[in-house]
Amino acid sequence: MKPRTHMCGQLRATDIGRSVHVMGWVQRRRDHGGLVFVDLRDRTGLVQIVFNPTVNAPAHEQAQQLRQEFVIAVTGTVSARPAGMTNPH
Repeated sequence: MKPRTHMCGQLRATDIGRSVHVMGWVQRRRDHGGLVFVDLRDRTGLVQIVFNPTVNAPAHEQAQQLRQEFVIAVTGTVSARPAGMTNPH
């Protein structure tokens, strides 16, 4: 298995564009019209993972099967939320 590059709570705006490998527990999964959002947590915090079928269809298909407390590892590129959709929390 590929080693983790970051803890979930370590990711910052300076990591945007960087490829990372994170691991943790699924705290919450939401399906919003095709995109699947997963709040992934570890002991340091949360990171939101977005599974987009146009970017990676097999990963998106697997994400639909995720449930709370599943333990997963994810590799992806850090991106900022679109303008006007930032969460102050």
